[in-house]
Amino acid sequence: MKDDYQELVDEISALLGVPATLENRDFGLIAFGAHDSEDDTAMDPVRTRSILTRKSTPAVRAWFEGFGITRATEPVRIPAAPDAGVFRGRICLPVRHRGTVLGYVWLLDDSDPGPSASRLAAAMEVTSRIGDLLADEVRAGADLARELRAVLTAEPGWQRDMALGALRAALGPSADGPHVVLCVAPWRGEEPRVRAVPGTAALCTLPYGAVAGGRTASVTTAGPAAGRPNGSSAGATTGRVSGSGNGSVSGSVSGSVSGPGEADTLALLVRLRSPDALAPVLAAVARLCEDAGPGAAAGSCAPRRGLAELPAAWREAVSAARASVAQPRFGPVAQWTSIGPYRLLTALPTGPDPVIRPLLDPVHAELAHTAEVFLDHAGQAGRTASALGIHRQTLYYRLSRIEQLTGLELDDGEDRLLLHMALKATRL
Repeated sequence: MKDDYQELVDEISALLGVPATLENRDFGLIAFGAHDSEDDTAMDPVRTRSILTRKSTPAVRAWFEGFGITRATEPVRIPAAPDAGVFRGRICLPVRHRGTVLGYVWLLDDSDPGPSASRLAAAMEVTSRIGDLLADEVRAGADLARELRAVLTAEPGWQRDMALGALRAALGPSADGPHVVLCVAPWRGEEPRVRAVPGTAALCTLPYGAVAGGRTASVTTAGPAAGRPNGSSAGATTGRVSGSGNGSVSGSVSGSVSGPGEADTLALLVRLRSPDALAPVLAAVARLCEDAGPGAAAGSCAPRRGLAELPAAWREAVSAARASVAQPRFGPVAQWTSIGPYRLLTALPTGPDPVIRPLLDPVHAELAHTAEVFLDHAGQAGRTASALGIHRQTLYYRLSRIEQLTGLELDDGEDRLLLHMALKATRL
């Protein structure tokens, strides 16, 4: 289909004798015509950025929409505005289908009188064919979103088998190739275009924190991690976690699940050329995270071939996104294969283990942080005291207080394991 768009854009460029660019209604680049001018002023920053980044900034979008292009049914002339980075005038050809604007063809042209009315009319006939293609793509994307959503939310058994069969049929032969599933949460607003991530076969939005098998999750958090996904089951008790700036775990226990009701979780099923060709996909999803706004996290499953393990892959992607909240070092898009112990921690029951409830009281935030650093350093007192910047005797005093509050013995390996896991899990 990409070649179809390119052919139509090239047809418009040849018809009018000026370079044309096709963008969707969100100003995402779809195709652009060749530009072989040797004049340095023939391009401007706005068009260059659109081609290089495949999108325009919100400010640029608002500026152009101010000329009424979203309502226009005929070509719209837009003058140059050097202060806005628009050095060349434009002609915008709205791409519509049954009265709905689906995109825009942009022509760099500020000549007087410019293309003739008859040629512009012929170009508008080409845009109607582009509109038909975009409408078909929108319908196909909606169908695939429905099928993908059904697979990720269906209960195990015949319902999931039927949903998998329908998605496999909709995707055709490519369904048996290598894929990766990704999660972005929270996601606010409309579903992005399928072409937002190269190779996307299907995408959909789900209730915030949704997990296959009907489990949903959310978390009440404070600080920079607010609004991040959590794997709690509906109705479970959740721990309120607040960052103190030094990596400590503190807070109070909340008796109900809460979260931003207006937010969703975005699921993406992306085709891969090979299982190790993840880099472009991860980079594109990182950009999606930026578009999703502050607090958005992303995770990726281990690549798979075929769709049989799609629900399990989705759970991995959700778990990886949760791990990125607890440990930003996992990167803008955490990979399931790289999150280490969080593969197990994200599968634990939600809510703080009773043993650490005393440490979650804000007055004991320093003790909770000390316990985590001590366990992160394998119980080595010297390294722990150095990391905390305290005297060893101060560390020993704090450790004795931790034992008193929790009833655990930090000389016991299993007690230390329990405390370490409980503290890390609370971050989720």
